[in-house]
Amino acid sequence: MGDYRENIIPHSHAISMNERQKKNGHKAKVLWFTGLSGSGKSTLAGRFETYLHNKGYNTYILDGDNIRAGLNNDLDFSEESRKENIRRIAEVSKLFVDAGVIVLTAFISPFKEDREAAKKVIGEENFIEIHVDCPLEVCEQRDVKGLYKKARAGEIKHFTGIDSPFEEPDNPALRLNTEINSLDQCLEELIKNIEPQFRL
Repeated sequence: MGDYRENIIPHSHAISMNERQKKNGHKAKVLWFTGLSGSGKSTLAGRFETYLHNKGYNTYILDGDNIRAGLNNDLDFSEESRKENIRRIAEVSKLFVDAGVIVLTAFISPFKEDREAAKKVIGEENFIEIHVDCPLEVCEQRDVKGLYKKARAGEIKHFTGIDSPFEEPDNPALRLNTEINSLDQCLEELIKNIEPQFRL
């Protein structure tokens, strides 16, 4: 029996990504928000998307819990499943970029190797890594979803920051410290540093 993949032949479509970008009036990118649970990834992605949407950009948010509730509801939180979670997100993000959309992803994505793999799938020129930086103790104090409490009680295994590591990005496009800076200050940084990258 041969490899089934040899029978998969991707189709080249008539309308290109560049043509979709021209129609939309902006470049398509993936903004990859990474950081600990409770650091503010989803909140910042949501605020920035609202700003971009109101300015006429075509956007879509891919958020950790939303994706795990549907597309990735067959995955647990083992290291192997986390890798597969990020792989699938990268492939979905790639499709959105091809459609000419700005994608804002909000995932802990704790491992450098997985983020690098996502960048490779999406394309380095379309991948913007944003580290939402906040100390563990501050995230744990916030404990927005009550997950740290469960992790400390042993009810959640392989929880990032408790019994599974978070590997900080070495050279993110932008690092936002949500312990020191307010939400509005972080949003201003996104507008100043990231929005210009969408211009054709």
